[in-house]
Amino acid sequence: MTAPIVFRDFNFKLLVVEKLMYEDETLVPAFDLSEHMRAHGVDDLARHVRENGLEYTVLAEARAHFEQLEIPAELLASVEELMFDGGLQVFAECAPVWDGEDDLFDVRGLDDLDLLPNLKVFSGVDALEYMLPGATEVLTARGIETED
Repeated sequence: MTAPIVFRDFNFKLLVVEKLMYEDETLVPAFDLSEHMRAHGVDDLARHVRENGLEYTVLAEARAHFEQLEIPAELLASVEELMFDGGLQVFAECAPVWDGEDDLFDVRGLDDLDLLPNLKVFSGVDALEYMLPGATEVLTARGIETED
């Protein structure tokens, strides 16, 4: 039995989840926060978030799901492109009324690049550079093409 692969940066992991779960649909089943919350008695997710002051946070249920989610090495090896964009589906599943006006989903480090041996392209590098000055240099040094 191999040890689970551990990401150091939760937000970087979310970028990988976006690619595999919501774009490629190879990491299944896709997590649907609304469905999950309905199963726990919350019919109006947006109202629940607002009434509980959770607009600017990753909901605990989503955080727990994605933190515990194991991604097999073979799926990680299939990732050739990543993108940072404030409109990613995975962000909506974590914070359903998030407006993108804060640093909630900022990537804090690039150590997890080691988990993606075949990454060739990173899109949204302007945003990444804002979060992590010098990120473009790190990506370029690894032979990863960057796109705005």
